[in-house]
Amino acid sequence: MKIAVVGLGYVGLPLCLQFARAGVDVLGLDVDQQKVDALMAGKSYIKHIESAEIAEPVNAGKLKATVDFSRIKESEAIIICVPTPLNKNREPDISYIVDTGKSIAPHMAKGCLVVLESTTYPGTTDEDLREVLEAGSGMKAGKDFHLAFSPEREDPGNPDSKVALIPKVVGGYTPECLQRATDLYGKAIKTIVPVSSCRAAEATKLLENTFRAVNIALVNELKVVYEAMDIDVWEVINAAKTKPFGFMPFYPGPGLGGHCIPIDPFYLTWKAREYGQHTRFIELAGEINTSMPEYVVHRVTEALNSKRKALNGSEILVLGIAYKPNVDDDRESPSYVLLDLLKKRGANVSYHDPFIPVIRPSREHGHYAG
Repeated sequence: MKIAVVGLGYVGLPLCLQFARAGVDVLGLDVDQQKVDALMAGKSYIKHIESAEIAEPVNAGKLKATVDFSRIKESEAIIICVPTPLNKNREPDISYIVDTGKSIAPHMAKGCLVVLESTTYPGTTDEDLREVLEAGSGMKAGKDFHLAFSPEREDPGNPDSKVALIPKVVGGYTPECLQRATDLYGKAIKTIVPVSSCRAAEATKLLENTFRAVNIALVNELKVVYEAMDIDVWEVINAAKTKPFGFMPFYPGPGLGGHCIPIDPFYLTWKAREYGQHTRFIELAGEINTSMPEYVVHRVTEALNSKRKALNGSEILVLGIAYKPNVDDDRESPSYVLLDLLKKRGANVSYHDPFIPVIRPSREHGHYAG
């Protein structure tokens, strides 16, 4: 079997490697020529993935990469793993999905399977993507080609997280589409979890990430409350997690980071408004989490004041730029907001992160010292 994976980032690359390990011929596609060149040279461009993991399937001829989307026609299945950010108005931006659909549609073979893995709101696969694919290919979903959604479940930097062992939720446009997608993922992943539709699968991913966002907001709020009571929130969490039932530990921090948890719940809030529903709980969690960098600055100011020092003019070192330890993924990292807030208040800010030696310039305040 030969498949194509579109988007060779934090989701697409591990998926390519897992399918190649399972004996499937994989063609990776990306618009970034540098990624393609690195892949074909057997070199990794993601810190937590070793180059040896890439070189082995490349040298064995099981993994190839290209920027030529016309080669889609060689594949029996196409998996789309492209970004789904928010626009400047904090609304869903599915332009990467739509543009990818337009790029692959003219080259799709009859009977092929297209699976979307990018996190998005319910209805994207069977409405937006389907319409683009049908218009560009002249074929009909569920009749001439198969269509499905299967949400990514990546945990970058966690050595215990293996793609093959993470259960895979799959929803199809039709029962036959579901069967084709189940058969595909069954070649490389141990446990497949079929659901009734693409929309159910899309909603599953949003529930997973909203669950985390809301519970992180809860402990962030409790962090502030317990600080006022002179109670160590970390001690409380460590004690509470000894309960063997009915409790799951979440931990406070300077805000949310990564491509999923800070973004995905707002895909749901946006779509809910179409149905006259208001997701007050999710929106409140977002307010709490986005306020955390300001709270950190407040605590830093208090600490300096206790030493008769001002934040303005103080030397501040920020340890860690990525949104989690041991990864080079700085998307939506609250560290950038913290850097900006500190510098805006006159602090001389430096940073250190061994996985991100050079960071992007701040849009507001320019460069920082590494």
